[in-house]
Amino acid sequence: MRTANIICARSTAIKATALDGRKALAALLIACAASASAVAAPPPGPAASLAPNADPAFPFSREIDAFARANSAGLPVRDATLFLGSSSIRLWDIAGSFHDIGTVNRGFGGATTAHVLHYYKRLLPPVPPRSVVVYVGENDLAAGTSPEAVSRDILTLLKKLRADYPRASIAWLSLKPSPIRWTLRPKMAQVNAAVAARAKAEGFDYLDVGTVLLARDGLPDASLFRPDGLHMNARGYQRWTGLVDNWLDHLPPVASARNAS
Repeated sequence: MRTANIICARSTAIKATALDGRKALAALLIACAASASAVAAPPPGPAASLAPNADPAFPFSREIDAFARANSAGLPVRDATLFLGSSSIRLWDIAGSFHDIGTVNRGFGGATTAHVLHYYKRLLPPVPPRSVVVYVGENDLAAGTSPEAVSRDILTLLKKLRADYPRASIAWLSLKPSPIRWTLRPKMAQVNAAVAARAKAEGFDYLDVGTVLLARDGLPDASLFRPDGLHMNARGYQRWTGLVDNWLDHLPPVASARNAS
């Protein structure tokens, strides 16, 4: 760039002797601008050929694509339990915790209920599950969404699952208390109460998975959480596993559920 400007100035200066001062200055500016523009224009390179994010409005496109690849790889898991939701689902060792049943993990970190609704069809397994366990809504509140809107979105999701899987048992796990989000506890309680009140009418079960994470003083038991104060550690997940396993044990047998439909 600097070399081009210097050459341009010298060339124009020679011609300037035949022009008056005003014309020489105009010629200099025009010639230098044209030269600089030619030098500054970069040739097309690899960056120009990069494919844009397929869904720039939502940050989880690649994780959702991984779910699609999992759906097409191998035989589908029949009579499985679908675990759906945010990082509390993603970080759960579902297969190891429920080794006696087929499972499908469709949790993705940071997801809100709006994200799950947006990608809904792409999160579903290729064959209908026997049961569905949902944990979502906590990140909504952390992002500033009102409890009323969070409750409404959660119920919308549960209604969609009920419509798509009329024979499946569906459970929604209550929003959990955590040390880092303890100030959200009143709003979480509001969402939990609103969703629980609709459980029977909408055809799903409400599982309280928050009480088991509290210490004797009523505060979150820090020993059940990772150092980040948000996500549970193995001990915390053991308590969730016990509650969900008990719920699964009381579901109708697979054969009975099919005959009843």
